[in-house]
Amino acid sequence: MYKIETVNLVKKFGEFTANDNISIGIRKGEITAIVGENGAGKTTLMNMLYGLLQPTSGKILIDDKEVQLKSPVDAIANGIGMVHQHFKLVPSLTVYENIMLGTEITKDVSFGGKKLKSLFVDNAKEKEEVRKIIDYYKFDLNPEDKVENISIGAKQRIEILKMLYRNVDILIFDEPTAVLTPQEVDELLESFRELKKQGKTIILITHKLREVMEVSDSVIVIKQGKIIGAKETKDTNAYEIATMMVGRQVVENVNLNRNASGKAKVIYELRNIGTESQPGKKCLQNISLKIHEGEILGIAGVEGNGQSELVKVITGLMESTEGQIFLDGHEVTNLWPKEIRKSGIGIIPEDRYAQGLCVDMTLDDNFIAGHHDNTEYSNRGFLKFKEIEKISTSLIDKYDIRISERTANVSSLSGGNAQKIIIAREFESNPSLLIASQPTRGVDIGSIEFIHSKILELRQRNKGILLISSELSEIMNLSDRIAVMYKGHIIGVVDANKTTATELGLLMAGITRNVADVLEDKDEN
Repeated sequence: MYKIETVNLVKKFGEFTANDNISIGIRKGEITAIVGENGAGKTTLMNMLYGLLQPTSGKILIDDKEVQLKSPVDAIANGIGMVHQHFKLVPSLTVYENIMLGTEITKDVSFGGKKLKSLFVDNAKEKEEVRKIIDYYKFDLNPEDKVENISIGAKQRIEILKMLYRNVDILIFDEPTAVLTPQEVDELLESFRELKKQGKTIILITHKLREVMEVSDSVIVIKQGKIIGAKETKDTNAYEIATMMVGRQVVENVNLNRNASGKAKVIYELRNIGTESQPGKKCLQNISLKIHEGEILGIAGVEGNGQSELVKVITGLMESTEGQIFLDGHEVTNLWPKEIRKSGIGIIPEDRYAQGLCVDMTLDDNFIAGHHDNTEYSNRGFLKFKEIEKISTSLIDKYDIRISERTANVSSLSGGNAQKIIIAREFESNPSLLIASQPTRGVDIGSIEFIHSKILELRQRNKGILLISSELSEIMNLSDRIAVMYKGHIIGVVDANKTTATELGLLMAGITRNVADVLEDKDEN
């Protein structure tokens, strides 16, 4: 008997069929991975299981009984919880307040010899309850920490505990590792194993096949709204899953013509850049880098070591308090973002929704964002709507952006397809320098292949690329040289042809003295 099952589940949006007769069975106490390309229908399916969407037809069964899930309240009442890719927490509240939100414990008051519930929250009892559940599931959290002051991995654990406190048996995770550091990913996978030991049933939506192979018991592949394959994880491999997802062999793009000599013309230079996150608190110090024509300079490091601040400074979102920045020999220090774009710099921001897109605007509007006053798109302040529509349609096709309708807002797209809008806009602007921050975050394996090939094409056209990524394999595969950041400094710059993941890992941990000796000692042991 399945813990949760769908029978011929269909979801239509107008004429568009997002889920087409989906029939799956998820066994109790197992981890089932659901994979597929961006826009394949995975999140739509999960949103129906969590009551955020209602099926057009078909049935949902829990413990062999049909259920009607008209809202998340219904889903939680039936033992289903969902942890979304984009967290739904209140930053100004504490850990325990976020977990208890909506299920607060109130104080008892005596009135006429009777105990009655008051409107006042019993903070002491809430802390005690949250401490119990934290200890039970072995999560490393302090109930009294404010959410705005904790790591992304800790926020992820709060989202999980919110559901567990509500006594759910089925946990749905939508791209849970998209914004986590490698260390936090390992911690989350360990949490999955612990939850499985406690008898929880886990549904994992992910693009990352390493995670699928490492923790799942079975894997289901969805393509264009249909189930095209289901396998026991032990009976398959990452290559077979990737082929099913994309419908063809997937090629891992690697920079085969690396140039670490630095003989080409310097196109972009940072000289002793520094800035402060708040008065007197430096978050970047003495950052000096050069990018040459036809070179990809990768920035590696555990997230939170200054990469985000560096990107903000060079894209005009933060001011540098010291140092200079040059593009083609012209100083561009502390220019406004619009001026930076006009100078010939393309920008893929690390947070696509906060910095790269307006979700409540149309695809057309987002395709030209930041470039709307170009003569290609406007004439004397008036937009050329037919020309914009023509270009938008062309880019949707060229970059394989999966949409329900061409006139829809970006909010209707999956995260990966939203990312493709930014990729299309920035690559088509033909920049002299591309700043690519987390360019493949939350993107499926076929799209990763496509984005990597486009980055290498830019390099072949003698453009400069600054690549910032938390994916070490991405940095190592694409870069000519790799700079490692640690606590706001560049701790080392290495030749990508000669370095190893071990050497980079040591630098990322802040070990700079006698790295070769450390590696030699490790080999001897």
